[in-house]
Amino acid sequence: MSVVRPKKSLGQNFLVDAGIQRRIVAALEPAPDDEVLEVGPGTGALTRHLAGTVRRLVLVELDDGLAAALRQEFAGSGGVDVVHGDILEVDLSTLFPEPARVKVIGNIPYNITSRLLFRLLERRARPARAVVMVQREVADRLLAAPGEKAYGALSVGVRAVADVERVLHVGRGAFRPVPEVDSTVLRITPHRPPELSEREEADLRTLTRAAFGWRRKQLQKILRSAPAYGLAQAELDSLERATAIELGRRPETLSVEEFVRLARALRAAGCPRTRGGAGP
Repeated sequence: MSVVRPKKSLGQNFLVDAGIQRRIVAALEPAPDDEVLEVGPGTGALTRHLAGTVRRLVLVELDDGLAAALRQEFAGSGGVDVVHGDILEVDLSTLFPEPARVKVIGNIPYNITSRLLFRLLERRARPARAVVMVQREVADRLLAAPGEKAYGALSVGVRAVADVERVLHVGRGAFRPVPEVDSTVLRITPHRPPELSEREEADLRTLTRAAFGWRRKQLQKILRSAPAYGLAQAELDSLERATAIELGRRPETLSVEEFVRLARALRAAGCPRTRGGAGP
């Protein structure tokens, strides 16, 4: 592929360290019968390590010039398809007959990281595994423990539906152009079968958004004031007995499991009374 000038508008930083490229691909554990989706292949750094090792490799690239160059380079490679489009708009079920068996890999542009994670973990098209490189700050949020500053709605929402592992840190010097931040490679494995129903996942999203929207307030004050709940004191007392969770605590102190337990108990009490948004 000829020299490509990265586009700042698309958040393009190309991974040039071949050793790190190989480690990322190895973390995916590609097998000959696998179907793999590569997000934002760019100049094909990871693609070259994957092409020919899996049954089918689908590349989704937004940049028109890069998509054309990838088509040209891999035209003779069996099982490699290039889709020129926005990964945030692509439905996995239109690309793969069985999205739940698909493995996903990619160096995710920093400006779409959270939205893409939400997209990948949608209930209807959750892949078997995803190995993604994200901004280190985002990785810290995903992996944070209760009580840590980085712990929040993203931590709870993703880990309620998937296991998240840190594969390796990647310094900014491994990219061209050099970004202003370091990166982390994560392996995300959705729970099989899902541990929560679709409704429970939606209830949990509503609860965490309300809770971390007022993270410095006590849970009892949030559940009394938030439009989705509006609980009276007697209802709060009953909820505390049902969950064995002290509602004088702040949201950032609750574990993922406690949030799930609280969301289930709220559902039993007829809450949330309104629904909010989408995404894990």
